Amino acid sequence: MTAGGSGREAASGHLPVMYRQCLEALRVTAEGTYLDGTFGRGGHARGVLQQLGPGGRLLVMDKDPEAIAVAEREFGTDARVAIFRGSFAQLAQWDATAGGLDGVLLDLGVSSPQLDVAERGFSFGKDGPLDMRMDPESGESAAQWLAHAAEKEIADVLWTYGEERQSRRIARTIVARRAEQPLLRTAQLADLIASVMPRGEQKIHPATRSFQAIRIFINRELADLEDGLDAAFDRLKPGGRLAVISFHSLEDRIVKQFIARHAKAPPANRRMPVEIAFTPTLRAIGDAQKADPAETATNPRARSAVLRVAEKLPEAA
Repeated sequence: MTAGGSGREAASGHLPVMYRQCLEALRVTAEGTYLDGTFGRGGHARGVLQQLGPGGRLLVMDKDPEAIAVAEREFGTDARVAIFRGSFAQLAQWDATAGGLDGVLLDLGVSSPQLDVAERGFSFGKDGPLDMRMDPESGESAAQWLAHAAEKEIADVLWTYGEERQSRRIARTIVARRAEQPLLRTAQLADLIASVMPRGEQKIHPATRSFQAIRIFINRELADLEDGLDAAFDRLKPGGRLAVISFHSLEDRIVKQFIARHAKAPPANRRMPVEIAFTPTLRAIGDAQKADPAETATNPRARSAVLRVAEKLPEAA
C-alpha cells in the first residue's frame, strides 16, 4: 500500500509496509527471480534488488503509469530488472515470467502517492477530480460510472465492497443529486455521503467505506486479486514463496481462502461413498502477520496491514 526507498525510506518519504517481514518471507537468493506485482514507488523492490547477484532477476509490474515511470527512471538501465505496465492479474501472460519465479510479492490496495495526490481522486480528505483509477488511461472513472449507474447497482457496490450499511440511502441520494448536477469532485461526493449518514460517534469519516467500495469496483481489485493469485501459483517454482499484504477484510479473506484451498484438504463429506484424495500444493508459512507498534507509530497506514505467506510444494512423484 505504501512505497519506499533504499533500505527503509525513499526520497518521497513513503515507507514500504512491513518491509523487513516481506523480505524475510521471500527468502531472496542471489540468483533467484522475483516479481513485485505492485511496484508503487519501489520500496520493496529495492530491498529485493539489493540482495540479488549478477544472475538474479527482478520483475516489476504496476497499473499506474506514474509508478512505471519511476521504475524506468531508477531501474531501466539495470540488466537484472524487467518492467511491465499492467495488472498483476496478467503476470502469467508476461513472457519474462515463463521461466518460473522464486518469489511473488503483492502489496494490495491504493498506494500512498496515489492517496496523497488530490488529482488522482482517491481521497475524500483532499478535493480533486472524482477519478479513482489506478490506471487513469484505462476504463471508466468513478465520476463517469456514477453518472449512469442504476441506483441498485450503486447500492450493491457500496454494500458488497464497502460493507456500508447505509448503501441504499447513499445510492438513492447520489441518483437524486446527479439529476440536478453532475458529481465531478471528491469533495462533492464526500459531502453528499456525510449529509445522509446518521449522526453518531463514528471513528472514521462517513465516506470511508463508500470511497473504498467505489475504488475497488472501478479498478476490479478483487477480481484481479483472484486472477493474480492463480497466476502467481502457476508461475511459482517449487519452493517459491508468495507474500501478500492486504489492507481490509475482503482482500485478506480471498488470500486466506486461496492458501487454505491449496494447503488443506476440504472438510469430509459423509454423503460421499469414497473419500477423495487430496495432495497439498501450498504450505502456509506461519500465521497472518501484522505490523509492529514501532512501524504503526511512524506509518499509521500500516495499522490495517495483514501479511500472509505461502510456499509452493514440489509436485508429488
